[in-house]
Amino acid sequence: MRESQPRSSPVSLFRRRLLAGGLLAMSGGLKAQTTATRLLVGFPAGGGTDAIARLLADKLKDLLGAPVVVENRAGAGGQIAAQTLKAAAPDGHTLFLSHDHSISILPLVTKNPGFNPATDFIPVAGFASFANALAISAATPARSLADYVGRVQSRGGKDTIGVPAPGSIPEFIVGLLASKYKLDLQAAPYRGSAPMVADMMGNQIAAGVGSVPDFIEQHRAGKVQVVALMGSKRQAVLPDVPTFAELGLAGLEELPYYGLFAPAGTPGAVIERLNLALARVLAMPDVLGTMAAMGLTVNYQPQAAFAAVVRNYSQTWERIIRTSGFQPK
Repeated sequence: MRESQPRSSPVSLFRRRLLAGGLLAMSGGLKAQTTATRLLVGFPAGGGTDAIARLLADKLKDLLGAPVVVENRAGAGGQIAAQTLKAAAPDGHTLFLSHDHSISILPLVTKNPGFNPATDFIPVAGFASFANALAISAATPARSLADYVGRVQSRGGKDTIGVPAPGSIPEFIVGLLASKYKLDLQAAPYRGSAPMVADMMGNQIAAGVGSVPDFIEQHRAGKVQVVALMGSKRQAVLPDVPTFAELGLAGLEELPYYGLFAPAGTPGAVIERLNLALARVLAMPDVLGTMAAMGLTVNYQPQAAFAAVVRNYSQTWERIIRTSGFQPK
């Protein structure tokens, strides 16, 4: 997902698809579903991904005419949730809300993840991009990346930085920082962002790398300080925070994605109904406002476009991971 690509708003994309397909008369048909839908999340309650899932589930239930229940299958960086999706019936009643890690990165860093996204899943739609960021505990005197680097150097050049999952992009960012600044930085993997941020606020670790949605509320409250983030330009929600590129660390300009996935074999009509329902949710002003406040850039992508985003993103990080010398575990 490249920031230079032109984007249409969720509203205009949705209207064009309805008009082109003659589907305006089907708007009531979105309520034909009566069975509850499980919305799988691969991380614990309380984190950024969980908050996004609960926001969308609350809106989708009205359009689908049935409950949408968020089910946290935390563990192994989303691997458990992904395996649960693979085993689910392909009827549209089990979906996986995931960012890039579980879909694009896990298969590159794990020898036997237990699923193959290309054959086991169908991308339903993409709905947002976001930036990973380096944040520092408020109990630490550092208030910038330069401050943090100087602090670590003054303490023998060693430190531990939290990451939400092993073998994740945040872990590779830790490695890039260590290489650039000639520091001995070790990534400490957590089972999701919520426990990592809790340890940062408790000053158990001085720094962590995670998504802006993971950090934004604590940043606003002054409990952590976001000091650098991914992307080719600054994020609207954090206009005073520089990008890694601005600070001299190149290669982190492409932003990760969020999207919905269904089991392979789910009928096309079901995928279309879910796609249209999500597009309608993303056109709601309160949803757009909430997501923007969380640090997300809403970027609705129908099935084919989103499948291309996932494929290209996976190829980009396959090259980066291979170049890093990382060995799948």
